[in-house]
Amino acid sequence: MRLIVSLLATILFVCSCNENGNRHRTVQPAFYYWKSNFSLSAFENQKIDSLQIKKLYVKFFDIGWSMFSHQPMPIAQLRVADKKSLRRFDVIPTVFITNECIYNLREEQVQLLAGEIVLLLNGMFAVNDIRPVREVQIDCDWTAQTRERYFKLLVAIKSMLNGPKLSATIRLHQVKYVDKTGIPPVDRGMLMCYNMGNLTNRATRNSIIEVEEMKKYTAGLNSYPLALDVAFPMFEWCVLFRNNNFKGLIENFDVAQLQASFSTKDKNIFTLQKDTLLAGYQFKKGDLLRYEASNIETVQDAAKEISRELKTDTLRVSLYHLDSITLKKYSVYEMETIFNGMR
Repeated sequence: MRLIVSLLATILFVCSCNENGNRHRTVQPAFYYWKSNFSLSAFENQKIDSLQIKKLYVKFFDIGWSMFSHQPMPIAQLRVADKKSLRRFDVIPTVFITNECIYNLREEQVQLLAGEIVLLLNGMFAVNDIRPVREVQIDCDWTAQTRERYFKLLVAIKSMLNGPKLSATIRLHQVKYVDKTGIPPVDRGMLMCYNMGNLTNRATRNSIIEVEEMKKYTAGLNSYPLALDVAFPMFEWCVLFRNNNFKGLIENFDVAQLQASFSTKDKNIFTLQKDTLLAGYQFKKGDLLRYEASNIETVQDAAKEISRELKTDTLRVSLYHLDSITLKKYSVYEMETIFNGMR
């Protein structure tokens, strides 16, 4: 009898493990909403319902640095056109802070900025009837140079929130170089598995996501001391180079227009053969456009790779971001495979 019980226990243990040898995780699917006006289309609602999304990370505002007043300033504040739709989700308000702002922030401004952030958040919660708020997230690509001031800001924000947990985004380089960048003093981290390549380098193939590039940063992931959730990309853009110099990003641009225009293509690189006006953008002869996308197979492989390295048993897996233009390129099944790859 003891032998039978032992065998049954072994079978149950094996069955509870996934293909990577890890225990089956509890995964809560989520989306980031990064537009400045909250209003969901029928298509977006259909995708959300099909994926059983209950949680949304919604950007409430940005904090940038004013070169005129020499102080931080809130910008791109969220306008909620559809309060009823917003209230049906467990909303995690998110605030993006530029690293430039942290770099320029003076010591005496830290507490003041924390207070202004919390005050603005609370006002937006009240106006839009967002209750309860269980978590607030701060998004900042801090560096070793801005670490100390940023962490002081996080401590101050956390002390003023009076209830909600505080989470922070974690870039892959902040995991690899943890000795330099440190561990943010928050309750949880959100590992951002995208924007890992050198965007401004002409030789980069895809700065959004490449699994081999990602592997360079994940060796220490299983020993990272902060509980982590994970975010994967669901977006695309074009990177513009002029005279081989980076000129900027072009978002929400239909790459099919390039294929039909006066351009030549080498893999994902388009070269303009003459001055061309496309979708309101003025391109010059010789301009290079590198088309980058979140290829579904690449994102699926990235999820499997992160799943092997991550030790967290219960986590949220969020897709960036909720937008009809991008989501039309992915089926519900394809997005489900990303969530399942983390289980």
